[in-house]
Amino acid sequence: MSCQHLVCAQCAHPVIEGRCSLCRANRERMHQHGFAGLTPALFALLLVVLLLVTLALRHLGGL
Repeated sequence: MSCQHLVCAQCAHPVIEGRCSLCRANRERMHQHGFAGLTPALFALLLVVLLLVTLALRHLGGL
């Protein structure tokens, strides 16, 4: 969902314009992405690295 088509209940202007404090707060909230501050791509990369490390340890007999 994006804020391009949302209208603010307080000022009746598009949220994307951020004319009032409520618009700005909701725009910022909607633009936050990821998990724990990580972008989805970085989060996926960390999962792949974790998988590769786990497989390497199993192959070496560490687990």
